[in-house]
Amino acid sequence: MKVYTRTGDDGTTGLFHGGRVAKDAVGPEAYGTVDESVSALGLARAEAEVGGELSTLLVRLQRELFVVAAELATAPERRDRLKPGDRVSAEMVAALEPVIDDITDRYEPPKEFVLPGENRTAAALDLARTVVRRAERRAVTATSEGWLEADSFVVPYLNRLADLVYTLARWQEKRFRPSRADHDQP
Repeated sequence: MKVYTRTGDDGTTGLFHGGRVAKDAVGPEAYGTVDESVSALGLARAEAEVGGELSTLLVRLQRELFVVAAELATAPERRDRLKPGDRVSAEMVAALEPVIDDITDRYEPPKEFVLPGENRTAAALDLARTVVRRAERRAVTATSEGWLEADSFVVPYLNRLADLVYTLARWQEKRFRPSRADHDQP
């Protein structure tokens, strides 16, 4: 099997469970940004200790983003073909909250705006957070344009995920002292 198919040369892309749409339609824009989020979390994972707590959590989140992408990559008229595990659930959203709470308890919250770059792991997580936020904005647009149902859990999941990635970055900043901020004072 070849990587290239030439079917997208006309500016369209195939959807999960069939159908084709323009590559810049709201669905592909949203799931493409979710794909970027998976890669950005992968960059952060590459900086984490292999098999450690952060790495293990990031793998889980990357896999969950495949579920988000599956829902976004399915045309609304074919979404009934998705299996329960191929749609974002309220339980997936709720499962992020205790993780956020646990990680937040591990560091002193910043008292001013955060300047990313304390260390490579935190910087990669901050970059991932911004990509997840962009995916969230694309999913909001997909919802307002009817690509996603109003009761979909995609937007709440991405919202909560961005919060989690923010807390992970702050946690990683506090784990590795001395920080760059101690040395980069103007």
